[in-house]
Amino acid sequence: MKTLARDASGEEDGADPEDFKPLSAEEARKLREARPSISPWRVIAMQVVGGLLVFFGTWGLTGRQNLGWSAGYGALAVVIPAAVFARGLTGRFSSLNASTAVFGFFLWEMVKMALTVAMLIAAPRLVAGLSWPAMLVGLVVTMKAAWVAVMLAPRPPKL
Repeated sequence: MKTLARDASGEEDGADPEDFKPLSAEEARKLREARPSISPWRVIAMQVVGGLLVFFGTWGLTGRQNLGWSAGYGALAVVIPAAVFARGLTGRFSSLNASTAVFGFFLWEMVKMALTVAMLIAAPRLVAGLSWPAMLVGLVVTMKAAWVAVMLAPRPPKL
């Protein structure tokens, strides 16, 4: 494991503040063009597709309706909180300044986690014949669908 020594001023070796050079407006624009951001709504759309696939796949492969509903509810326990989170982050007051943007991110992340936990607690009352393993499969597949959205993101053309 690598450890970094600190000098008398408390700075870590290799992190010289004089080496830091902020980007110019043109350099920042080029960096944004080279690495475009992915819309959170695109990620949620991919999660919906993944959730539908696991819902119909579980139901179709097992022939048991309760397993399909369990997997589908697991997918909903990911998609609904993620949509609330994305709406909170992309809302009208989401980026007034840096400090409120960071606070807003943590606030909406806490709302997302609380909503997910509440949905999981409510699952036995909402899904007849709930299968926890099938619901877990729905949760995991839907969460991993976000990576598919990242991998399928459009890339800028190479020059």
